[in-house]
Amino acid sequence: MGSRRRGNSFTRFLEDIVDDTKDFVDDLVDRAKDVEDDARDTFKDAVADDDDDDADAREAAALRKQLAELRAKIDELTALQEKGAAESTGA
Repeated sequence: MGSRRRGNSFTRFLEDIVDDTKDFVDDLVDRAKDVEDDARDTFKDAVADDDDDDADAREAAALRKQLAELRAKIDELTALQEKGAAESTGA
């Protein structure tokens, strides 16, 4: 800023201030665009992660259901085995 000083006239001084201010505003707008893009990307990534979490939760629920069914089948087979063992020793 202020590197383009040419002379000592008041109008050139004002011209330099206006030019420097325009450069400053342009830089601010560029940085604001970068922040906006980064925020948008971060939000998209967060939403995508939530979708993955939902899929993981559904998969875990399905596995828990299968495990419960397997436990029930094991309990049923154990009961049948105990019943068969009791009948063979009692007969």
